[in-house]
Amino acid sequence: MAAASFTAAKFLAPAAARSGGDRAPFPAPSAFSMRSLRHRPARRLSSVLAVSSDVLKAAPAAAAYPAVTREEALELYEDMILGRNFEDMCAQMYYRGKMFGFVHLYNGQEAVSTGFIKQLNQPDCVVSTYRDHVHALSKGVPARAVMAELFGKATGCCRGQGGSMHMFSEPHNLLGGFAFIGEGIPVATGAAFAAKYRHEVLKQSSPDGLDVTLAFFGDGTCNNGQFFECLNMAQLWKLPIIFVVENNLWAIGMSHLRSTSDPEIWKKGPAFGMPGVHVDGMDVLKKYIIEQNLASEAELKNIEKKIDDVVEEAVEFADASPLPPRSQLLENVFADPKGFGIGPDGKYRCEDPKFTQGTAQV
Repeated sequence: MAAASFTAAKFLAPAAARSGGDRAPFPAPSAFSMRSLRHRPARRLSSVLAVSSDVLKAAPAAAAYPAVTREEALELYEDMILGRNFEDMCAQMYYRGKMFGFVHLYNGQEAVSTGFIKQLNQPDCVVSTYRDHVHALSKGVPARAVMAELFGKATGCCRGQGGSMHMFSEPHNLLGGFAFIGEGIPVATGAAFAAKYRHEVLKQSSPDGLDVTLAFFGDGTCNNGQFFECLNMAQLWKLPIIFVVENNLWAIGMSHLRSTSDPEIWKKGPAFGMPGVHVDGMDVLKKYIIEQNLASEAELKNIEKKIDDVVEEAVEFADASPLPPRSQLLENVFADPKGFGIGPDGKYRCEDPKFTQGTAQV
């Protein structure tokens, strides 16, 4: 079972109000309106409607937000189906030898990605972990570009140089997946600081105010020093950042209960003067769609068939795409590769037929 806890400085996404340490379902239809990326003008939600923290003595009354529309609910459902089916296909492709190295799948956590990222505007930033495929998809990176990256092809979102754990897309403000735990948190904190600096110092404000940064990481990372340092800085500078803990109860092979003195991670936020919230990361309105007759089961099946086609097309595209050229080998590795990868003629040494002589052939 996956759950999400998050702490936030300055900005929190609302959910149903609860008191004490009870888990708050996310999102609650009666108190939540999706800020669709495509279908309606975005609006920044400024109040905290669900708090499991002693920082806020009393949660404000739930605002009368309208329930999600049929269009918004189906967008959420489609995004979750895309995340699940894409990862299932990745497992198949890995065992068929189409992908190399480590491939960390996200199956079962797609509701967290959908629930948070689909509230963002395009300028808002996402910083991921080594489970970054679905975060990229939810942020709008095309499935074929993510799959091609996993295949190590030149048409991937990082031209085949990033692979499974390093998805990046500047146009979508996806600031990357990070292979080592905790190393993305300072990057996310810096992105939030930059957003505040642009807004308050450079006066480059957008109609929606401050751009928000989401920092995703797992429960194991919450015992990492960078996590605590960045919580302190975020609260000190009142940064527009949400720290999203995707707690699947395991840090690789280490049980969360064995490695954490207090397993209720959301309690770490109040230590820095910011609210901590515990939410259910297993469902974003699926049940609600059926209960409110927003769509029939046949319509949902049609969405699933559509996503199957999208994923199949992504595999075909990735398989047919070219491998990166040898001349790309040292690009984006060194700021100034002269003296290392550049020969006397000004060309990359890897272009010399003898460059790989005596090395293992892949």
